[in-house]
Amino acid sequence: MTQTTETPASAGERKPGSDRVPARRRGRVHRAWFVAAVTFVTIIGAAAFRSLPGLLIDPLHQEFGWSRGTIGAAVSVNLALYGLTAPFAAALMDRFGIRRVVAVALTVISVGSLLTVWMTAAWQLLLYWGLLVGLGSGSMALAFAATVTNRWFTERRGLVSGILTAASASGQLIFLPLLSWLVTRYDWRPAAVTVALAALTVVPFVWLLLRDHPADVGQKPYGATEFVPKPAPVQGAARRTLRVLFSAARTGPFWLLAGTFAICGASTNGLVQTHFVPAAHDHGMPITAAASLLAVIGVFDVVGTIASGWFTDRFEPRRLLAVYYALRGVSLLFLPMLLAPSVHPPMIFFIVFYGLDWVATVPPTLALCREQYGEDSAIVFGWVLASHQVGAALVAFLGGMARDAFGSYDLVWYASGALCAAAALMALVIRRRTAVPAPVVAPAAV
Repeated sequence: MTQTTETPASAGERKPGSDRVPARRRGRVHRAWFVAAVTFVTIIGAAAFRSLPGLLIDPLHQEFGWSRGTIGAAVSVNLALYGLTAPFAAALMDRFGIRRVVAVALTVISVGSLLTVWMTAAWQLLLYWGLLVGLGSGSMALAFAATVTNRWFTERRGLVSGILTAASASGQLIFLPLLSWLVTRYDWRPAAVTVALAALTVVPFVWLLLRDHPADVGQKPYGATEFVPKPAPVQGAARRTLRVLFSAARTGPFWLLAGTFAICGASTNGLVQTHFVPAAHDHGMPITAAASLLAVIGVFDVVGTIASGWFTDRFEPRRLLAVYYALRGVSLLFLPMLLAPSVHPPMIFFIVFYGLDWVATVPPTLALCREQYGEDSAIVFGWVLASHQVGAALVAFLGGMARDAFGSYDLVWYASGALCAAAALMALVIRRRTAVPAPVVAPAAV
């Protein structure tokens, strides 16, 4: 992780946007790795809100009498906004900078989570958890990781995107056991307060340690051969975001990427993360045990995602996606037979297997967005991520409705397995771009 870095001959002489190449300084760890580390910690702190929805379904149902479909609707709004906000957040980071956007987003998450403590009606759950936490989390979505990767790295992008994607799983590993213990031992309210405090605690780290661009500290992006000046803020963030969408929507690869990623979201965030705990509880498994299994998924998710980033730097991304989706579909078809009152070896095998595959799809999807859409790749990925969350939102809602209607989640597991098989086929037919755009290292690339 060491690389020759460059700093200005005189720190006070460089003006923002200057294209003057600074003097060399050898033997230091490149600042890009510190920025990636701060980003990793930030995503971990924000991951607390993603650990909570599956733990809230039964407690809210018991306390307020709300149906699982109603609670699932609030989770759906949250998941949909998580995705739909992402492309606009990527453009806002071009306009106002990464640090400001992320700090505001974490504050909104904290406020929304804290307000749920005093809610008494279902519409308040929709407003606080659905709208506020959804908007805040959308600005903290994977577009954040994509923006940091594109600005600070020209080499090791697959590895870095894998590491930053794994941060969310690491946060799940940290927070799921704690939150499930709080819900079981005390109530769901202390868990909501914990989420609020976790998001708020990260804000000072973001403000003090995160930097928007390598030029801010007089360095080249990691792996770049030339110094890249920091461009002026990009005006018209909303217009640019929509313009990129309309342009990408005229191409076939966009719809294939969006379709596969929608199925990815449906089979992870929407299904397993939201409904695994109540489904296991239906079979007599204690909530703490089921939540611990989800946390174990987080352990292997970290390994699988980082490995996927390494593979993406070396192998064809389309084939990687096809393999990931096919294996995920097979595992979901077996899950209904594995649910039981206690944890047994076949269930542990499923958890390990599924964890390795959880978000392994992100690095190759990011790579395909860069290959197909060049300097607009992060915003395009934001829209692809939006489809991921729309798929997750639909299954979060429909899964709750299916449980209310049939008294079981079995139909949802089987349907999701079939969808993953379709995603594997879709990944294989994404055409390769004959002329790959040059790597983008400036903020305008987002």
